[in-house]
Amino acid sequence: MSEVQIKRALISVTDKTGVVEFAKALAEEFGVEIVSTGGTAKVIAEAGVPVRPIDDLTGFPEMMDGRVKTLHPRVHGGLLARRDVPAHMAAAEEHGIGMIDLVCVNLYAFEATVAKGGVTEAEAIENIDIGGPSMLRSAAKNFASVTVVTDPGAYDAVLDEMRANSGTTTLQTRRALATEVFRLTSHYDNQIWQYLSGYHGTHFPEEARLRLFKAQDLRYGENPHQAAAFYRFSDAKPTTLANAEQLQGKELSSNNILDTDAAWAAVREFVHEPAVVIVKHTNPCGTAIADDLTTAYKRAHDVDPVSAFGGVMAFNRPVPAELIQAIYDNGQFVEVMIAPDFEQGALELLKQKENLRVLRTGGVQPAGGHYESRAVEGGMLVQDGDTVFENPKDFTVPSKRKPTDDELEQLMFAWKVAKSVKSNAILLAKDFVSIGVGAGQMNRVNSARIAVAQAGEAAKGAVCASDAFMPFPDSLEVVAEAGVTAVIQPGGSVRDNEVIAKADELGVAVVFTGHRHFRH
Repeated sequence: MSEVQIKRALISVTDKTGVVEFAKALAEEFGVEIVSTGGTAKVIAEAGVPVRPIDDLTGFPEMMDGRVKTLHPRVHGGLLARRDVPAHMAAAEEHGIGMIDLVCVNLYAFEATVAKGGVTEAEAIENIDIGGPSMLRSAAKNFASVTVVTDPGAYDAVLDEMRANSGTTTLQTRRALATEVFRLTSHYDNQIWQYLSGYHGTHFPEEARLRLFKAQDLRYGENPHQAAAFYRFSDAKPTTLANAEQLQGKELSSNNILDTDAAWAAVREFVHEPAVVIVKHTNPCGTAIADDLTTAYKRAHDVDPVSAFGGVMAFNRPVPAELIQAIYDNGQFVEVMIAPDFEQGALELLKQKENLRVLRTGGVQPAGGHYESRAVEGGMLVQDGDTVFENPKDFTVPSKRKPTDDELEQLMFAWKVAKSVKSNAILLAKDFVSIGVGAGQMNRVNSARIAVAQAGEAAKGAVCASDAFMPFPDSLEVVAEAGVTAVIQPGGSVRDNEVIAKADELGVAVVFTGHRHFRH
């Protein structure tokens, strides 16, 4: 049936936004009979809209604290009967079942209830909606004849279509609304399943269902011949990359998003100090902290201006105008900037580069706080974020020489930066700046050689971080020969004693953290 005249509507909602206006328009403009339940009926009636109570329709009172009120043949028969099947209509007439042409229902707020602290299981169970999903599914199954509305945001569109079609809705609209019902009820049941199975994001269940919303289609993936899209997790926190607001610039590409994610993760390692991270191909090519953001930027940029050109930049403080001017003075081309906010003067300057993508997160959450996932062929890896409380007081120093207080501060800076470098990672730091980065090599000693070559003379008096243990003394020899005075690493190699002996021979302090930070 392409056109269905709406004569009777059943309205029962938890979210009462706009419901009075919707019911009033249905009744006054189209002569629709309004049937309603409990609190919804009370709200509509108090607004002066004629309402028929649900128990008048069914012949049974609402009972059992409202658990039973719409689970009745006169409700579901009126929703499921096929208007084009004579036997269905004859059965309805025989049993006094009138047709229901529109259902407006939204569900008990189960998800919001269990998200609150201190909710008991009994409270959660009472917020499991039974009648609502049942009515929605009945109506949606029979979308050929029934219009089903779940979202207050759809009220105006439904009314406009009825106005344009003499009180009827189109089959196309009814199909779309029905499709939304099955998405909604599927998610609703999934939330209940997760709650009752004990899964609240703190461990990994036997079955995982990741809910994603498309944020945008992308021009292409890593390469032009690969189609791509960016999806947002339903539980993504407000200040995450997925929820960042793009203030200006071209459409983000797949590679832009990957690089920005790497930069944003890296800069969030620093909470107490203004920090800047410049990323190229998902590795930080320049990282610095300082008393102010502009100074941190200048130091991070000067480490490797060549790699910084065309990079992605992340800031953990609101960006001032003077920092943008410093970028322009350096002649640096930037693909993406991400920060919690930008001062108005900075935004005015950024307008000069209209293609530069500028993202505002609205805040900075500490690193981690969400599971990480990565697709592989035929499956997906899911893990906790790489966050672990690390107190220097818990570290061990197996070398004869102990690090000075200044060296330990520099080591902690280097250790945080090394977490964001692809393994095998060797990171040299000095004066709270990453001065040499060896990333993603197949053996650790080559990473050490690359880091030392980049640092050059600045390696003298620097410190070194290794994201995993040094399996042989060779990496330590390379950095020590360049002038590094202290090394931080997890420890745990079967050859730790050889590495420590070499450190003692060369006068290098070695700190073991007990944790590694591989990043593949």
